[in-house]
Amino acid sequence: MTRTARTFYWMVIPALVLFLIFHTLPVLQGFYYSLTDYPGYGSYDLVGLKNYANLFQDDRVLDAYLFTFQFAIVATILTNAIALAIALGLNARIRLRTTLRGVFFIPNVLAILIVGYIFNYLFANSLPAVAQALGIEALSSNILVNPDLAWLGIVLVAVWQAAAFNIIIYLAGLQTIPTDVREAATVDGAGTWRQFRSIVFPLIAPFFTINMVLSLKNFLQVFDHIVALTNGGPGTATTSVSLLIYQGGLEGGEYAYQTANAIVYFLVIVAVSGFQLRVLQRREMSA
Repeated sequence: MTRTARTFYWMVIPALVLFLIFHTLPVLQGFYYSLTDYPGYGSYDLVGLKNYANLFQDDRVLDAYLFTFQFAIVATILTNAIALAIALGLNARIRLRTTLRGVFFIPNVLAILIVGYIFNYLFANSLPAVAQALGIEALSSNILVNPDLAWLGIVLVAVWQAAAFNIIIYLAGLQTIPTDVREAATVDGAGTWRQFRSIVFPLIAPFFTINMVLSLKNFLQVFDHIVALTNGGPGTATTSVSLLIYQGGLEGGEYAYQTANAIVYFLVIVAVSGFQLRVLQRREMSA
Protein backbone atom coordinates (compact mmCIF):
# COMPACT_ATOMS: atom_id res chain seq x y z
CA MET A 1 0.00 0.00 0.00
CA THR A 2 1.37 3.39 -0.99
CA ARG A 3 1.82 6.25 1.41
CA THR A 4 -0.98 8.19 -0.30
CA ALA A 5 -3.39 5.27 0.04
CA ARG A 6 -2.57 4.89 3.74
CA THR A 7 -3.21 8.61 4.22
CA PHE A 8 -6.65 8.28 2.67
CA TYR A 9 -7.47 5.35 4.91
CA TRP A 10 -6.41 7.24 8.04
CA MET A 11 -8.62 10.12 6.94
CA VAL A 12 -11.67 7.94 6.28
CA ILE A 13 -11.51 5.35 9.08
CA PRO A 14 -12.02 7.77 12.04
CA ALA A 15 -15.05 9.33 10.33
CA LEU A 16 -16.42 5.89 9.48
CA VAL A 17 -16.01 4.70 13.09
CA LEU A 18 -17.79 7.79 14.42
CA PHE A 19 -20.58 7.30 11.89
CA LEU A 20 -21.04 3.67 12.91
CA ILE A 21 -21.04 4.52 16.62
CA PHE A 22 -23.37 7.52 16.53
CA HIS A 23 -25.61 6.57 13.61
CA THR A 24 -25.63 2.95 12.51
CA LEU A 25 -25.44 1.40 15.98
CA PRO A 26 -28.32 3.52 17.42
CA VAL A 27 -30.42 2.71 14.33
CA LEU A 28 -29.90 -1.02 14.79
CA GLN A 29 -30.53 -0.70 18.52
CA GLY A 30 -33.72 1.25 17.83
CA PHE A 31 -34.95 -1.41 15.42
CA TYR A 32 -34.36 -4.05 18.09
CA TYR A 33 -36.28 -2.05 20.69
CA SER A 34 -39.15 -1.58 18.23
CA LEU A 35 -39.68 -5.35 18.42
CA THR A 36 -40.16 -5.20 22.19
CA ASP A 37 -42.54 -3.63 24.71
CA TYR A 38 -39.75 -1.56 26.29
CA PRO A 39 -41.26 1.54 27.99
CA GLY A 40 -37.93 3.31 28.31
CA TYR A 41 -37.00 1.86 31.68
CA GLY A 42 -36.99 -1.48 33.49
CA SER A 43 -37.42 -4.88 31.89
CA TYR A 44 -39.05 -5.73 28.58
CA ASP A 45 -40.15 -8.65 26.41
CA LEU A 46 -40.03 -9.31 22.69
CA VAL A 47 -43.38 -8.73 20.97
CA GLY A 48 -42.36 -9.10 17.32
CA LEU A 49 -44.16 -6.85 14.85
CA LYS A 50 -47.00 -6.01 17.22
CA ASN A 51 -45.92 -2.37 17.56
CA TYR A 52 -45.89 -1.93 13.80
CA ALA A 53 -49.35 -3.47 13.45
CA ASN A 54 -50.76 -1.23 16.19
CA LEU A 55 -49.51 1.91 14.45
CA PHE A 56 -52.04 1.48 11.65
CA GLN A 57 -54.88 1.20 14.16
CA ASP A 58 -53.90 4.15 16.35
CA ASP A 59 -55.98 7.28 15.70
CA ARG A 60 -53.32 9.48 17.32
CA VAL A 61 -50.71 8.30 14.82
CA LEU A 62 -53.03 8.58 11.82
CA ASP A 63 -54.11 12.10 12.81
CA ALA A 64 -50.46 13.13 13.28
CA TYR A 65 -49.56 11.81 9.82
CA LEU A 66 -52.54 13.62 8.27
CA PHE A 67 -51.65 16.93 9.92
CA THR A 68 -47.95 16.61 9.08
CA PHE A 69 -48.52 15.95 5.39
CA GLN A 70 -51.14 18.70 5.18
CA PHE A 71 -48.73 21.14 6.78
CA ALA A 72 -45.72 20.00 4.73
CA ILE A 73 -47.47 20.20 1.36
CA VAL A 74 -48.94 23.66 1.98
CA ALA A 75 -45.69 25.02 3.45
CA THR A 76 -43.58 23.58 0.62
CA ILE A 77 -45.72 25.16 -2.09
CA LEU A 78 -45.88 28.55 -0.37
CA THR A 79 -42.18 28.59 0.49
CA ASN A 80 -41.04 27.91 -3.05
CA ALA A 81 -43.56 30.24 -4.67
CA ILE A 82 -42.59 33.13 -2.37
CA ALA A 83 -38.86 32.37 -2.53
CA LEU A 84 -38.85 32.21 -6.33
CA ALA A 85 -40.77 35.49 -6.62
CA ILE A 86 -38.40 37.27 -4.23
CA ALA A 87 -35.34 35.78 -5.94
CA LEU A 88 -36.53 37.09 -9.30
CA GLY A 89 -36.92 40.53 -7.77
CA LEU A 90 -33.50 40.43 -6.10
CA ASN A 91 -31.90 39.28 -9.33
CA ALA A 92 -33.17 42.34 -11.19
CA ARG A 93 -31.19 45.55 -11.52
CA ILE A 94 -32.41 47.38 -8.43
CA ARG A 95 -30.77 49.65 -5.91
CA LEU A 96 -29.37 48.11 -2.71
CA ARG A 97 -29.62 44.67 -4.27
CA THR A 98 -26.75 43.20 -2.23
CA THR A 99 -28.09 44.68 1.01
CA LEU A 100 -31.58 43.33 0.38
CA ARG A 101 -30.17 39.86 -0.28
CA GLY A 102 -28.55 39.94 3.15
CA VAL A 103 -31.76 41.18 4.78
CA PHE A 104 -33.86 38.41 3.26
CA PHE A 105 -31.32 35.79 4.41
CA ILE A 106 -31.47 36.86 8.07
CA PRO A 107 -34.40 34.54 9.04
CA ASN A 108 -32.29 31.52 8.07
CA VAL A 109 -29.62 32.27 10.70
CA LEU A 110 -32.08 32.80 13.56
CA ALA A 111 -32.82 30.01 16.03
CA ILE A 112 -36.17 28.39 15.28
CA LEU A 113 -37.23 28.23 18.93
CA ILE A 114 -36.49 31.92 19.50
CA VAL A 115 -38.39 32.89 16.37
CA GLY A 116 -41.26 30.66 17.44
CA TYR A 117 -41.55 32.21 20.89
CA ILE A 118 -41.47 35.72 19.38
CA PHE A 119 -44.28 34.88 16.97
CA ASN A 120 -46.15 33.19 19.80
CA TYR A 121 -46.21 36.53 21.61
CA LEU A 122 -47.24 38.35 18.43
CA PHE A 123 -50.12 35.95 17.77
CA ALA A 124 -51.29 36.11 21.38
CA ASN A 125 -51.03 39.89 21.93
CA SER A 126 -50.04 42.13 19.02
CA LEU A 127 -52.10 40.60 16.20
CA PRO A 128 -55.41 40.48 18.17
CA ALA A 129 -54.93 44.10 19.28
CA VAL A 130 -54.32 45.27 15.70
CA ALA A 131 -57.23 43.18 14.41
CA GLN A 132 -59.61 44.65 16.99
CA ALA A 133 -58.51 48.17 16.07
CA LEU A 134 -59.19 47.44 12.41
CA GLY A 135 -62.44 45.64 13.12
CA ILE A 136 -61.27 42.24 11.81
CA GLU A 137 -63.28 39.88 13.96
CA ALA A 138 -61.66 36.65 12.70
CA LEU A 139 -58.21 37.71 13.95
CA SER A 140 -59.30 39.48 17.14
CA SER A 141 -58.32 36.45 19.24
CA ASN A 142 -55.22 34.27 19.39
CA ILE A 143 -55.36 31.95 16.37
CA LEU A 144 -53.02 29.50 18.11
CA VAL A 145 -55.81 28.48 20.51
CA ASN A 146 -58.21 27.83 17.64
CA PRO A 147 -58.04 24.17 16.51
CA ASP A 148 -59.02 25.16 12.96
CA LEU A 149 -56.56 28.06 12.57
CA ALA A 150 -53.56 27.13 14.72
CA TRP A 151 -51.83 25.26 11.89
CA LEU A 152 -51.95 28.39 9.73
CA GLY A 153 -49.87 30.24 12.32
CA ILE A 154 -47.28 27.46 12.20
CA VAL A 155 -47.26 27.58 8.40
CA LEU A 156 -46.70 31.34 8.47
CA VAL A 157 -43.67 31.09 10.76
CA ALA A 158 -42.21 28.08 8.96
CA VAL A 159 -42.56 29.65 5.52
CA TRP A 160 -41.13 32.99 6.70
CA GLN A 161 -37.99 31.29 7.93
CA ALA A 162 -37.57 28.57 5.31
CA ALA A 163 -37.97 30.93 2.35
CA ALA A 164 -34.63 32.59 3.19
CA PHE A 165 -32.59 29.50 2.28
CA ASN A 166 -34.62 28.81 -0.84
CA ILE A 167 -34.10 32.38 -2.03
CA ILE A 168 -30.33 31.83 -1.99
CA ILE A 169 -30.65 28.61 -4.00
CA TYR A 170 -32.88 30.27 -6.59
CA LEU A 171 -30.54 33.26 -6.82
CA ALA A 172 -27.66 30.86 -7.50
CA GLY A 173 -29.71 29.28 -10.26
CA LEU A 174 -30.63 32.61 -11.80
CA GLN A 175 -26.96 33.56 -11.93
CA THR A 176 -26.31 30.60 -14.25
CA ILE A 177 -28.63 31.95 -16.97
CA PRO A 178 -26.59 33.68 -19.72
CA THR A 179 -27.58 37.32 -20.09
CA ASP A 180 -27.43 37.12 -23.89
CA VAL A 181 -30.25 34.57 -23.85
CA ARG A 182 -32.53 36.97 -21.99
CA GLU A 183 -31.48 39.86 -24.23
CA ALA A 184 -32.16 37.85 -27.37
CA ALA A 185 -35.63 36.94 -26.07
CA THR A 186 -36.33 40.60 -25.35
CA VAL A 187 -35.27 41.59 -28.86
CA ASP A 188 -37.59 38.92 -30.28
CA GLY A 189 -40.47 40.53 -28.40
CA ALA A 190 -40.93 37.97 -25.60
CA GLY A 191 -42.63 39.47 -22.56
CA THR A 192 -41.64 38.95 -18.94
CA TRP A 193 -44.02 36.05 -18.36
CA ARG A 194 -43.05 34.35 -21.66
CA GLN A 195 -39.36 34.66 -20.78
CA PHE A 196 -39.97 33.18 -17.34
CA ARG A 197 -42.06 30.29 -18.64
CA SER A 198 -39.95 29.40 -21.67
CA ILE A 199 -36.41 30.37 -20.64
CA VAL A 200 -35.90 31.14 -16.95
CA PHE A 201 -37.85 28.36 -15.28
CA PRO A 202 -36.60 25.52 -17.55
CA LEU A 203 -33.00 26.64 -16.98
CA ILE A 204 -33.37 26.73 -13.18
CA ALA A 205 -35.38 23.48 -13.04
CA PRO A 206 -32.57 21.59 -11.21
CA PHE A 207 -32.55 24.25 -8.50
CA PHE A 208 -36.34 24.02 -8.26
CA THR A 209 -36.00 20.26 -7.78
CA ILE A 210 -33.47 20.70 -4.97
CA ASN A 211 -35.63 23.24 -3.16
CA MET A 212 -38.82 21.22 -3.46
CA VAL A 213 -37.23 17.99 -2.20
CA LEU A 214 -35.39 19.65 0.69
CA SER A 215 -38.41 21.75 1.67
CA LEU A 216 -40.81 18.83 1.81
CA LYS A 217 -38.31 16.68 3.69
CA ASN A 218 -37.65 19.39 6.27
CA PHE A 219 -41.32 20.26 6.73
CA LEU A 220 -42.22 16.60 7.20
CA GLN A 221 -39.84 16.65 10.18
CA VAL A 222 -41.35 19.83 11.68
CA PHE A 223 -40.79 19.94 15.43
CA ASP A 224 -39.29 23.15 16.83
CA HIS A 225 -41.92 25.45 15.33
CA ILE A 226 -44.72 23.46 16.91
CA VAL A 227 -43.02 23.21 20.30
CA ALA A 228 -42.56 26.98 20.45
CA LEU A 229 -46.00 27.93 19.13
CA THR A 230 -48.57 25.35 20.24
CA ASN A 231 -46.78 22.32 21.72
CA GLY A 232 -49.14 20.19 19.69
CA GLY A 233 -52.33 21.91 20.80
CA PRO A 234 -55.05 22.92 21.09
CA GLY A 235 -55.60 19.35 22.19
CA THR A 236 -53.78 17.37 19.53
CA ALA A 237 -54.77 19.58 16.57
CA THR A 238 -51.18 20.46 15.65
CA THR A 239 -49.32 17.36 16.80
CA SER A 240 -46.82 16.36 14.13
CA VAL A 241 -45.32 12.91 13.79
CA SER A 242 -41.95 14.08 15.17
CA LEU A 243 -43.63 15.68 18.19
CA LEU A 244 -45.73 12.56 18.80
CA ILE A 245 -42.60 10.39 18.70
CA TYR A 246 -40.87 12.70 21.18
CA GLN A 247 -43.80 13.04 23.58
CA GLY A 248 -44.78 9.39 23.52
CA GLY A 249 -41.31 7.91 23.37
CA LEU A 250 -39.43 10.09 25.86
CA GLU A 251 -42.24 11.38 28.07
CA GLY A 252 -45.11 8.91 27.74
CA GLY A 253 -43.53 5.51 28.40
CA GLU A 254 -43.96 4.37 24.78
CA TYR A 255 -40.30 4.11 23.86
CA ALA A 256 -40.54 0.89 21.83
CA TYR A 257 -43.86 1.82 20.25
CA GLN A 258 -42.69 5.26 19.13
CA THR A 259 -39.38 3.82 17.96
CA ALA A 260 -41.39 1.65 15.60
CA ASN A 261 -43.26 4.78 14.56
CA ALA A 262 -39.94 6.56 13.92
CA ILE A 263 -38.69 3.72 11.71
CA VAL A 264 -41.90 3.67 9.70
CA TYR A 265 -41.78 7.44 9.33
CA PHE A 266 -38.16 7.31 8.21
CA LEU A 267 -39.15 4.89 5.45
CA VAL A 268 -42.10 7.11 4.50
CA ILE A 269 -39.87 10.20 4.17
CA VAL A 270 -37.31 8.27 2.10
CA ALA A 271 -40.06 6.95 -0.18
CA VAL A 272 -41.71 10.36 -0.60
CA SER A 273 -38.39 12.11 -1.25
CA GLY A 274 -37.33 9.45 -3.77
CA PHE A 275 -40.65 9.64 -5.61
CA GLN A 276 -40.59 13.44 -5.61
CA LEU A 277 -37.00 13.52 -6.88
CA ARG A 278 -37.77 11.07 -9.67
CA VAL A 279 -40.86 12.97 -10.85
CA LEU A 280 -39.13 16.36 -10.79
CA GLN A 281 -36.02 15.08 -12.55
CA ARG A 282 -38.21 13.65 -15.32
CA ARG A 283 -39.79 17.07 -15.64
CA GLU A 284 -36.30 18.61 -15.95
CA MET A 285 -35.49 16.38 -18.91
CA SER A 286 -38.79 17.15 -20.63
CA ALA A 287 -38.52 20.90 -20.06
